[in-house]
Amino acid sequence: MPYDKPWLNIADQLAKLQARGMQVEDAAKAADYLERIGYYRVSGYWYDFRQRSAPFSPLDAETGGKPRKKVRVERPVLDEFKPGTRFQDAVELYVFDKKLRLLVLDALERIEVALRVDLSHRLGEKDAFAYLKPELFHERFSVQLDPKTGLTRHHGWLGKHAALVGRSRETFMTHNKAKYGLPVPIWVACEVWDFGCMSTLFAGLKADDQDVIAQTYGVADGRVFATWLRSLNYLRNVCAHHSRLWNRNVVEEPRLPVAGAIPALDGFIGNSGLRTRPFLLLCICQHLMGVINPASTWGSRLKQHLQTGFPNLSHVGITLQGMGVDEGWELRAW
Repeated sequence: MPYDKPWLNIADQLAKLQARGMQVEDAAKAADYLERIGYYRVSGYWYDFRQRSAPFSPLDAETGGKPRKKVRVERPVLDEFKPGTRFQDAVELYVFDKKLRLLVLDALERIEVALRVDLSHRLGEKDAFAYLKPELFHERFSVQLDPKTGLTRHHGWLGKHAALVGRSRETFMTHNKAKYGLPVPIWVACEVWDFGCMSTLFAGLKADDQDVIAQTYGVADGRVFATWLRSLNYLRNVCAHHSRLWNRNVVEEPRLPVAGAIPALDGFIGNSGLRTRPFLLLCICQHLMGVINPASTWGSRLKQHLQTGFPNLSHVGITLQGMGVDEGWELRAW
């Protein structure tokens, strides 16, 4: 359908929000936020402040209004805001989310660096250029062809790896290329891999190599750990692109270890609703941080931010439950 929404200046944007029931207590300050953050970006934070229509099922008309079992009930979001919604509420939620993303990036940096060492050490022992050797990876990664491209996943990974090495201007990389040429050994190459490149290579490892690395992080099954890395790469991309995180629907859902293996994750087992929210990924980060640096204060800083940084939005029915916290989360050791 053709796009027919008109351009609005800042004053008109505020007037539109007020007409839909949002309280704007300081118009000048609100206008400043819209100019610096942008209407579209901050709108993601007031989405849950909007009212919903009365429950409606597409089959109601067929049943004469009588309820049916196992029928999806639709409640479309309306333009109008819930009573008591304030512009400042959305701003405070935005600020909370910004600080949360910065905390997460701090943890992901440490996790990424530690995993680079683990991957390069494990594979480098086999061959300095192990990442080029198809025989060191499982067949679905290094032999099986994608019917659409006619290439293996390993071929695709090598293309990304080559691009990262080629555009790197790091001193250590230019030195190695000038003195020894290409390819560069894995312990050099890994320093320019991004999280996605690293997680893809880990997923291509043979099972025994995956297990050895995963077990250093207290995860018995390397295939479970591979899904963690894929999910953390998704989390990293959300944070790096400054996207809304706190109540995001996680499309890269990680697998969980068996009950009791990592007690902090037990509350998510059997609860699909919690597994698709970001708090599970934060708990995974905390577990990994505890292995990488047992003296780290990251977990306590995260807990403090969740407890003191989350704005009071009870008047519009919004709580930390939206990010998927499990029961008793605040009582665990952080």
